[in-house]
Amino acid sequence: MNITDVRVRKVAKEGKMKAVVSITIDDEFVVHDIKVIEGEKGLFIAMPSRKATDGEYRDIAHPINSATRDRIQTIILDKFQEVMDAEPEEAAEAE
Repeated sequence: MNITDVRVRKVAKEGKMKAVVSITIDDEFVVHDIKVIEGEKGLFIAMPSRKATDGEYRDIAHPINSATRDRIQTIILDKFQEVMDAEPEEAAEAE
C-alpha cells in the first residue's frame, strides 16, 4: 500500500482540531475526513468516524494494525508540518 497523495485543509478556528486531511492510496482509493488533532502529547490523527445510536463514535475506515496506523500518521503529520512551514512564505508573497 502506497499513499500517493495527501491533501491538507487547515481549520481556521481555534481549538484542538488543526486540519482535515484526505489521503489517496495507490492512486485508486481515497479516505476523506482524517482529522489532525493536538493532544496533550502532541499531534495525532483521528480516522473518519460516525456517531452511533448509542452516542459512541465508531471509525468508518481505519488501519487494521498499529504499524500501518503509525505509517499513515507519520506521512500525514509530515505533510501537515510542510503546509504549516510554508504558510508564512505564502502570506509574505501575497503582500
